[in-house]
Amino acid sequence: MMPSSHNNTVTSARELVADQIIKPFQRFAQKEAASSILLIVATIIALIWSNSDLSETYHSFLHTEISFTFGQFHLKNTLLHWINDGLMALFFFTVGLEIKREFLVGELAVLKKALLPVIAALGGMILPGLIYAALNYNSGFLHGWGIPVATDIAFALGAVAVFSRRLPPGLKIFLAAFAIADDLGAVVIIAIFYTKTIVWSYLFICLFLILCLAVANFFWIRWTIVYAVLGLAIWFFVLGSGVHPTVAGVIVSLFVPARGKYDTDRFLKNVENTIERFECEEQSCGFSILLNEEHLNAVHDLEMACHHVETPLQRLLHALHPWVAFLILPIFAMANTGLIFRGMVFSEVVSNPVILGIVFGLVVGKPIGILLFSYVSVKTGIASLPKEVRWSHILGGAMLGGIGFTMSLFLSELSFTNPHIIDDARIAILTGSILSAVFGMSYLGFISTSSPNKE
Repeated sequence: MMPSSHNNTVTSARELVADQIIKPFQRFAQKEAASSILLIVATIIALIWSNSDLSETYHSFLHTEISFTFGQFHLKNTLLHWINDGLMALFFFTVGLEIKREFLVGELAVLKKALLPVIAALGGMILPGLIYAALNYNSGFLHGWGIPVATDIAFALGAVAVFSRRLPPGLKIFLAAFAIADDLGAVVIIAIFYTKTIVWSYLFICLFLILCLAVANFFWIRWTIVYAVLGLAIWFFVLGSGVHPTVAGVIVSLFVPARGKYDTDRFLKNVENTIERFECEEQSCGFSILLNEEHLNAVHDLEMACHHVETPLQRLLHALHPWVAFLILPIFAMANTGLIFRGMVFSEVVSNPVILGIVFGLVVGKPIGILLFSYVSVKTGIASLPKEVRWSHILGGAMLGGIGFTMSLFLSELSFTNPHIIDDARIAILTGSILSAVFGMSYLGFISTSSPNKE
């Protein structure tokens, strides 16, 4: 092989590694933004189906019982519960992987950069919760205070993507980091405030299995199957313990190794040594892989080198994101947004404290809380604004923070048992999320066409 060709190959390898390190956020944002379209389609299908002449089939389908039996072991639940307790555990597992990656090498890795979205998320949780609590103090539905505290990252990033070329990249990064911090807060809220009874024997087994995860990580075990088996066992015992099983997804994700078998420098050295084994008599090797066993072995070594340098965290994140974004979340949306509008009285809707608490929490509480806490943190020197991001951008992002949807729908299922109250909460979540999206996108559209210096 010619020296210039060899250098080009090594350079290409370096660029490939740089892309794996520098651009994970861009790929993540693109997938999340694209999945928001499927979420909208799934929601529309659910609303049409649940209000059509076939509405009974919608509810009977979701309440179909599915059971697994293995000897004495028997696990039975409805399809809706398998979606909310099983598939959503994978969603939370993926969220946990992204949270861990962001804290290690992403926007949350540098303290001063991390503090702004974290503090913003705190304000975006406290104020909506207080607004809901104030409107439902004597209603008997105070337990739903957690519903308006969450932000849906798919819809929020999807909305920003509409004006991506006219908005500073720092805004998208801030919004993504804020939504991730917000998701972490929602997980903590679920674990602490939405756990009813605890079966301690199951919980102790969970702690033992978590210790096994920690030991596997400590001894540099990089087989993802080990973490998958232990994670499935933890999910099962968390389900039986009374703690919501989605919490298991986040716990397991925190123990997935974030380092490969060896580092990038060793990878590049191995690639360089392996490429030198591709020697051909002519300038072009053609399809030598079929004729030259040494070339075949070199390709296998390259494949193994790629596997060793890639971390289990990245491997799982890359594998699960498409399934979560394009299958799990749309299925969840279709299963949880089937509202029946027939017989609904408008005067009762607008005076319902649950609906008012959620709508005002999302539309008013979220942007004010995010903007207020962000402003105080920057003015006191605790945090700093991202590059080229102005306060007008933060306000637009704060408005989009009121898009609760996925996590809010999930929390509504945990907050109430009465199906009528759950429907009220769903109406409020859809209303508040739509209004937040319209206000946020309209405002960002306006400032994106304005002069860069205009506030």
